[in-house]
Amino acid sequence: TAPPKPTVTLQPSITQLNSSVIYSGETVIVRCEIHGGEGAQWTYEWRRGQVNIPETSNKYRVTVTESDSGGYSCRGKRSSSWTEWSDNITLTVLSPPKPTVTLQPSWTQIYSGETVTVRCEIQGGEGAQWTYEWRPAKLNTPPTSSEYKIIRATKSHVGGYSCRGRRSSSWTEWSDITTLTVLYPPKPTVTLQPSWTLIYSGEINSGDRVTVRCEIQGSEGAQWTYEWRRGQSNIHETSSEYRINSVTESDGGGYSCRGTRSSSWTEWSDSTPLKVIVPNKPTVTLQPSWTQIYSSETVTVRCEIKGGEGAQWTYEWRAAKLNTPPTSNEYRITVTESDSGGYSCRGRRDYLLTEWSDIITLTVSYKPRPVLTVSPSWLRPGASVTLNCEVEHPSAGWSFYWYKAVPDLKTYNYKSSSYELLPDGSGTAQDSYIIHGQTHTAGYVCRAGRGDPEYHTDHSQPKFVWSAGQFVSLCPFNKLMLGHHFYSPTFRPLKSYFHDDH
Repeated sequence: TAPPKPTVTLQPSITQLNSSVIYSGETVIVRCEIHGGEGAQWTYEWRRGQVNIPETSNKYRVTVTESDSGGYSCRGKRSSSWTEWSDNITLTVLSPPKPTVTLQPSWTQIYSGETVTVRCEIQGGEGAQWTYEWRPAKLNTPPTSSEYKIIRATKSHVGGYSCRGRRSSSWTEWSDITTLTVLYPPKPTVTLQPSWTLIYSGEINSGDRVTVRCEIQGSEGAQWTYEWRRGQSNIHETSSEYRINSVTESDGGGYSCRGTRSSSWTEWSDSTPLKVIVPNKPTVTLQPSWTQIYSSETVTVRCEIKGGEGAQWTYEWRAAKLNTPPTSNEYRITVTESDSGGYSCRGRRDYLLTEWSDIITLTVSYKPRPVLTVSPSWLRPGASVTLNCEVEHPSAGWSFYWYKAVPDLKTYNYKSSSYELLPDGSGTAQDSYIIHGQTHTAGYVCRAGRGDPEYHTDHSQPKFVWSAGQFVSLCPFNKLMLGHHFYSPTFRPLKSYFHDDH
């Protein structure tokens, strides 16, 4: 009969290695088995590919390199008889792959108290019976498995991690270092969008919202779950944003948040207040606060929303004869009679409109002329006289100016007289002025002023104080000073036929 066909086997076998490859540095025994030929004195011939191998025994031991890759076959010879060549068994020898250290979760920055798994992965070596060696930071007893779990990370776990694998007598090279950073969880911050801490009830229109956002700086992309509260009440929201679609007063309060990732919690953020109020009715005010003013005076009309200070309002006005109303909260007018009328306003912020204010009425009159009275109008020489200057609306903050009327000596006419300011007679708060020791007949004038810049009335008509016993030289009667009275020992005092308005 024909000699049996040999079979080439490997020890350890590919099945034992649980891999389709052998790594450089591992030891393999290649054996030629002739079934049924046990005990016979065979001589063996070997070849790898088409190259003969100088080996005559039924097995040989080799510590492999990549050059040992190839198809191995054998045949046996006994006496002068040869078996046929065995089928090839292919041996693939590779350099051991470089491992990679990975983290699960895949964050190189984790927070104190979190759990992380450090894993050594050998690409292409899956299923092989590897033993692992680790160089982890501050790990007293490194594991020999492909991974280990850090249950509660602390600062002591910070550092670089690398690994290598061993199978049989072969070692991989060391992996690159993966650095693990352990931080304390950052404190979140609550922000509002829009960034108003004061919002009015009903201000957010349908389809729009107020967004309360929890921001954890330096942890963008991390898979956080969030916990929210308003005051001491929990809010059922786990995302980084809490949306309020229709703001009411019940949404007011201090908002705070914290984040959790894995088993780690941040601290609570500081509380960010959101105040929700019903908008107050605006008020129109005047500065100065006179509702009766005079042509050419300057007044500021102002719209005030109590409790809305700091809010970005746009204003609407219903102003008397104002073709282009302003959108600011105030405007300044140098008034004419056409500015008389009612003024009201309301405020707008986004979709919110306040109600209209009550109307404040502004009355603009022509420039007033005060009325001067003197008391007494006749007096003995050396006595005191009191001047009183009366203006419409006397409580409206007037100051008073007091003058002596000096007639035109060419015409003896007070209508063309000049005015000399009396001592301390400029801008008095009182509407009266006392002249002490009056000895001669004299004419007096007053006027009033108010505001800044100061607005002045016209001068009053002159008024005269007559001094009894004063002698006046005779002159043509038609040249007598307007409104003078005379006294002479030989005749009774006469009042002239001329009056102040002649």
